[in-house]
This record gives sequence, structure tokens and C-alpha cells, in this order.
Amino acid sequence: MRRVHRLPIALVLSLALVLPAVAQQQTAVSKQQARPAADWIRSGIVYEIYPRQFSEAGTFKGVETRLDDLDKLGVNILWLMPIHPIGEVKKKGTIGSPYAVRDYYGINPAYGTAADLKSLVRAAHQRRMKVIIDMVLNHTAWDNTLTKQHPEWYKKDAQGNITYPYDWSDVAGLDYRQPGLRVYMTEMMKYWIREFDLDGFRCDVAGEVPTDFWENARVELEKVKPDIFMLAETNKPELLVKAFEADYGWPLFHAMSKVLNEGAPATLITEVWQTEKLKFPRNALELHMYDNHDEKRGISRFGERGVLAAAGFVLTTDGIPLIYNGNEAGDSTESGAPALFEKMPIFWKFVERRPEFPKFFTHMIALRKSRPALQQGETQWLKNSAMDSVLTYVRRAGNDEILVTINFSNRPFRGTVQAQPGAYTELTPVLDEKAPKPAAFSPASLELTAWGVRIFSRSK
Repeated sequence: MRRVHRLPIALVLSLALVLPAVAQQQTAVSKQQARPAADWIRSGIVYEIYPRQFSEAGTFKGVETRLDDLDKLGVNILWLMPIHPIGEVKKKGTIGSPYAVRDYYGINPAYGTAADLKSLVRAAHQRRMKVIIDMVLNHTAWDNTLTKQHPEWYKKDAQGNITYPYDWSDVAGLDYRQPGLRVYMTEMMKYWIREFDLDGFRCDVAGEVPTDFWENARVELEKVKPDIFMLAETNKPELLVKAFEADYGWPLFHAMSKVLNEGAPATLITEVWQTEKLKFPRNALELHMYDNHDEKRGISRFGERGVLAAAGFVLTTDGIPLIYNGNEAGDSTESGAPALFEKMPIFWKFVERRPEFPKFFTHMIALRKSRPALQQGETQWLKNSAMDSVLTYVRRAGNDEILVTINFSNRPFRGTVQAQPGAYTELTPVLDEKAPKPAAFSPASLELTAWGVRIFSRSK
């Protein structure tokens, strides 16, 4: 639960200058308290790893050899995309989707052995990093053993044939009206935590699986390991009451994409942020991202400067930030479909052409990890003289205060931020592209380059 802090008088007076909340009725779920999250989750930075693409070898060992690099980067929750054997029947592409699981108790032999996975988890834990793996419980590969052993556990069409969800023709949909399926999946997840000392799961299309299944499974999983992290790939408020610590902030992701790609006003981001707060349980966490394995690479969508503006927002907004493997090197190698079904390794040598990327990410992650305000502090939006293109907001936790300014356009900005006189005179730069002589923040005169990010902190 967040602590309640008394605000400085100047900041209380400046509340009249923040953006008005979106007029919308609170939902019943939003009046409830979100499931409490452990400190390591609330302050976590998730790093998504596609083992097939992470290294040339495409193995667990290939991940383990780079753990020191990830530790130096500062991420502390490693998410491994599905590690199970991949279905061959009706597969897509040359190799197939990792989300078409052939054996829930097996390990993809291309990645290594059970011993290799255990070694990776141990090595991560030694570096104070947690490890979660993908769980794909909404559907299976067509050649999963369950299709023969328990065909009654699958969804059927009008003719009684097993069917698939959406246009995902390489997988078969599961039917959670079947009690046996629920028991099987719960026991299977317990096995992975018990045998591999995992720290939780990222659950694929979690919103398509009944909420009561997740709630019951969570109770059982905690009997094996109480301190786990459950991340739902969906945007479904009710899941955060009992079952999951966090879900996906898809609406904010799409809002930011519209601003950067389609010229929508930056105020769309604040409006969506406020709308989400009215939908979700109190103190709920959402995973925020600008890139992941389902989307066209962020650097391809937003450009080299625009993508750093997007990363700057993700790493300074509330919730939990996601870094997708290769972001820190400025990698543009595609990983979404159809690349999802092929072998297309990250080209780590991109960093030679884009040295600003590792510098930016290392700095931003260290800043976030060192400042309570950026981890789970409250957010106060401030008006400025170019609301269509510039975001200005304060993150605050107790006496820790951070002001973030981001230009989401390709035009330099020189303007003002609306604040009570003297409210932010003690803020000095902690990330400033105007170095080597950065000046203290002045609401009357703020300058940002195109796609610029400047961050100011209250002097300690």
C-alpha cells in the first residue's frame, strides 16, 4: 500500500494547474484495493528475453553468458519467453511459434536441458535478479499430447471439431469449463516453481482464461513459493484484485504510439492515463512498454530519437517498465510475426553505431532504481505552453521529487511550464542533454530539443 505524504504548500497550491481528470464514473473494481505487491515487484524493471534470438546460439547458456551485462544495465526481473517444445503440426514459419506449446512439462531441446535452465536461474539469483517464464494456458499446439489424451478439454466448433482462437491457426483453444484441465494446469505451474525455483509467471492472453481459475491457482502456487510475481498479458482490472500483481498497460502503449506515429496530441497520453486510473483497483500496477515481441520494433516505428523519448516516458511513468532484449543496443532486428517463427538473432553490434543507447538506458535505469519517486511515487501532470507535443509531470514520494519533461515531436521546444511562483526553483538536472552547463529548472523558460528528454530533481 502506498504511504500518504503531506505535500509542500507550494505544490498543494499548484494542484489547480494540473490537467483536469477525465470525467468518467469509477467502476466497482476500481473501488477495491489491488493485490499487494512485494517491494521487489513494485520497484522492478522487467527485461523480456526471447532465448531463440537473444544470442547466436539461441540457448539458455547464451542468456547466462550475458547476465553480467544485464546486471550492469540494472534490470532485475528477467522474463523468459516460452521455453517449452514447439508444435510441428500446423506450425507457422520455419521453426514455429514459441506460443504453440507441445509439452507443458518439457523444455525446448534447442534451448538446452533442465540442468541448463536451473543453472541460469541460480546464476540470475546470485546477481539479485528474479526469473519468470511465460505460461501459455489459453491454447496448445495441435500435437500437444493433451489433444489425444483429453480431447474433451478443448473448445469445439458446431461440428464437434477442436477449433482455434481468432486467426491463430497454429494452436488449439482450451475449454476451462473442464475441471480436469484446471487441476492439470495448476499442478503444472506448481511443478515449474518447485523444481526450478522460478519467481513467477508472465501469463499469455490471461484475459481469455477465466478469472476464477487464476484466483484459485494463485492460492495453490503460493503454497509452493509465497513471494512470486504474476504478470497478466491483458488489460483486465478484475485480475489485479486477487490473482495478479500487474497487467499490460496496452491503452497507454497505443496512446503513445498514436502521438509518435500519427501526430495525435500528447494530451492523449494524459487522458488515457487518467482513464486507466478510474478503471483499475487502487494502487494497481501496470506493465508499461514501447516495444515487445508482438509489435514492430520501437526503433523502426519511432526512429532513433523518438524511441528514446518513448523509453524516457516508460522509465519515468508509474507502474513497471519493460525493456525488450536489444533495446539497450538500439537493435532493429524484427521479432514479431512473421519473424516470431524464424531464427533472427539480435544484432548486438548495432551499439557501435548507437553508443548513446546503452548510455541512456543505464543512466535512466540507475536513476529509476535510486529514486522512490520514480518507482511508485504519485504522479502530478503539469500544463505547459505546447501541450500538443510536450509532456511535463512530477513524480513524488515523500520528500523525493522528480520533474520529467519530454518532447514528443520533431520540433525543438522553448516555452513555459505553469506552476506557482517558486514551486520548483530547487529542482536541478539529473538528465540533461544541454550539458555540460545545465541550469536549474525554470518554469518560465524550458528548452527541449526535438524528441528531447530532460529530468530535474529536488536538491538533497
